[in-house]
Amino acid sequence: MRILPAKEFAIKREVEYGTVEQNQAVKNIIQTVMKDKDVALIKYTEQFDGVRCSDLKVTAQELDDAHEQVDAEFLTALRKASYNIRNFHEKQKRNSWMDLQEDGSLLGQVVRPLKRVGIYVPGGTAAYPSSVLMNAIPAQVAGVSEIVMVTPPSTNGQEGINPYILAAAKELGIHEVYRVGGAQSIAALAYGTESIRPVDKICGPGNIYVALAKREVYGVVDIDSIAGPTDITIMADEAADAGYVAADLLSQAEHDEMSSAILVTDSENLALQVQNEVEKQLKVLPRKDIASKSISQNSAILTVDHIKEGIEVVNQLAPEHLEVMIEEPMSILGQIENAGAIFLGRYSAEPVGDYFAGPNHILPTNGTARFSSPLNVDDFIKKSSVIYYSKDAILQNGEYIMELARQEGFEGHARSIQIRLEKEGRHDG
Repeated sequence: MRILPAKEFAIKREVEYGTVEQNQAVKNIIQTVMKDKDVALIKYTEQFDGVRCSDLKVTAQELDDAHEQVDAEFLTALRKASYNIRNFHEKQKRNSWMDLQEDGSLLGQVVRPLKRVGIYVPGGTAAYPSSVLMNAIPAQVAGVSEIVMVTPPSTNGQEGINPYILAAAKELGIHEVYRVGGAQSIAALAYGTESIRPVDKICGPGNIYVALAKREVYGVVDIDSIAGPTDITIMADEAADAGYVAADLLSQAEHDEMSSAILVTDSENLALQVQNEVEKQLKVLPRKDIASKSISQNSAILTVDHIKEGIEVVNQLAPEHLEVMIEEPMSILGQIENAGAIFLGRYSAEPVGDYFAGPNHILPTNGTARFSSPLNVDDFIKKSSVIYYSKDAILQNGEYIMELARQEGFEGHARSIQIRLEKEGRHDG
């Protein structure tokens, strides 16, 4: 893992949205699903997953069987994590409000949940039950009444889905689950088929084809984000444990060859220790081939003269995950402007947030923490403004409204006010 002064490190902001061929393939898939519906879903599932589905929908019996099949220890951990996640997101809930004015007008805001949300959960060769929790629970807290889950079937020629994913859905009371993945599932959620009714919003991580499909259907439905490769930045001083730092860097590097793991430190000694620890821990990491490429191609140890300079570097990086391993981590919290999730102290390892603590692990990637937030309850609500204007209010403020309308060249706007002023003015006197 290379060590270099932070001033020599170039921050990349390029966002690759697939090759021309990948984009065209996604467009073709979406058009075919719009035209052929379930037939297209069955065809693509056989083509891409090697599975010929007799029924796209997962049955209640399959959900029950999966729940019985998984380990009791897993269910215990899942329930504890679910409790923490739900408790955290409950604090994000918003309420409608009304404000009665002195002139009798009423202004306010009505907060309503989205009606129907689709969540994508990766499957096939990998299974992420935590994605079920992180997507579904904030939607449930917001009050979404219909949550539909899509996930690809196993790639072994069987129609089955990883039982741990289904068990998580069962635990959360998600009964509408379909064995379909990829761009074709995103198209189905957006436009609907004979089996799958369209949704209002699509959330959840996936491969490049899923990401491109989400971008393609945005506007027909809402989406959470177009996520890039995951990243972590750790800011540490001389007091940090090099073994902890190295392990946490590798926890993100093992995700993907494109993942980024960066250490920012004012300690040359720690930089060298972490460099050695990364090499040592890599040798025994099951996913060392992936992690090694991430470490060599997209990761670095950045040295700074002091922690204040390190904070500036962090704010420029705007990391998805930020761990602060300095002697007094709380002392700089107020200076961190850009980060998806902030982990304070030596025991707040990134996986604590990934799985258990409560905050959402679906975070802004690729520096987008400069302007966006983790998935939260607000992502599953919509707000309507309420305006009730009284007679006194229109008489008192009508001239101002007409002035603004006419300044912008909208005489029709002005006259809709003027007609009321003339009529109500004559009526009064």
